Amino acid sequence: MKRLSILGSTGSIGVSTLEVVRQFPDRFQVVGLAAGRNVRLLADQIRSFRPRCAAVLDEKAVENLENLLGPDDPRPEIVWGEEGYRRVATLESARMVVSAIVGAAGLLPTLAAIEAGKDVALANKETLVIAGQVVMERVERRGVHLLPVDSEHSAIFQALQGNSRKALKRILLTASGGPFFGSTAQRLESVTPEAALRHPNWAMGPKITIDSATLMNKGLEVIEAHWLFQVPVEAIHVHIHPESIVHSMVEYVDGSVIAQLGVPDMKIPIAYALSYPDRLPVSAPALDLFDLGTLTFHRPDPEAFPCLRLAYEAAGTGGTLPAVLNAANEVAVQAFLEGALGFMDIPRLIEEVMGIHQVEPADSVERILSADGWAREKAREFVVGRACNRRAQAL
Repeated sequence: MKRLSILGSTGSIGVSTLEVVRQFPDRFQVVGLAAGRNVRLLADQIRSFRPRCAAVLDEKAVENLENLLGPDDPRPEIVWGEEGYRRVATLESARMVVSAIVGAAGLLPTLAAIEAGKDVALANKETLVIAGQVVMERVERRGVHLLPVDSEHSAIFQALQGNSRKALKRILLTASGGPFFGSTAQRLESVTPEAALRHPNWAMGPKITIDSATLMNKGLEVIEAHWLFQVPVEAIHVHIHPESIVHSMVEYVDGSVIAQLGVPDMKIPIAYALSYPDRLPVSAPALDLFDLGTLTFHRPDPEAFPCLRLAYEAAGTGGTLPAVLNAANEVAVQAFLEGALGFMDIPRLIEEVMGIHQVEPADSVERILSADGWAREKAREFVVGRACNRRAQAL
């Protein structure tokens, strides 16, 4: 029986993880859950999985959660805030922590889990994007397993099994292309949040869905793959694959290419991370290649999707620049969802903030968080300035 703590239990990955747990109650037990403000769903999860500890964002959410739990419901220890998330991540009874908090907020609890000697199933790519050096050093020092949950990185991980890393030539990272594959930069200027949230293949949260639409998600995954597999950034190539069936590929020096295929269902890579090295009969649709017929691949369009270029630039420079890229992107995406920025303003904001950053070594959590905070402040200034310009133009 593997005992799990799940960070981000009410998000799309967290919900899918609990579906896997529900399907295999003899294999997994949930001992900790951590959510944000969606306490209604968290209350339902507490009733179903009876964790020992549950964390929420703030004291108000604690009050709301306690009010939702009836007298006959299980009553876990309820904690909140940064210390609360750390508590769930380091529960003594947990053997593995599923890190699925969205954004840079996932870094500290994930590091806490690693320091506590927990294996980590990583769905929070930002942890490696902003602090890859620090994280991988601590993983090695503590001797824990860091297992990928993202479908692309799970595919790479599987394609590397049983082969010498010395024979690896390059990684072929696939991307669906999002809802705007084939669009021009000019057309993307008028994209609305509603249109950007309609992903053709995957059901994800709003932030990741927008990142998929801009291809920033793929840029972040390039940086994640660089750290996770210790591969040079220039050896990671993005291929647009609209069918989302080939989740990624690995090419070896002899010309062999090994791919992992499957229907776009996150329960498959989640189950593999939870059960590795075993495989579980997950209740997911079977892949029918006869019905599918064709698999297509395309080069990314750097003019229409400059976020991918910016991610490669940040990765190539290194240091604190990836943290700045990620922080500026988080602010920009939220502003776009709120109607304060246009779709193509997202890369403009990121490029402007990256351009004025003085890069430092990303060799400590304190320095990384300092760069993150600086970038968020500059990004918010950009948003305010753009709003002022719009108002002036409207007069």
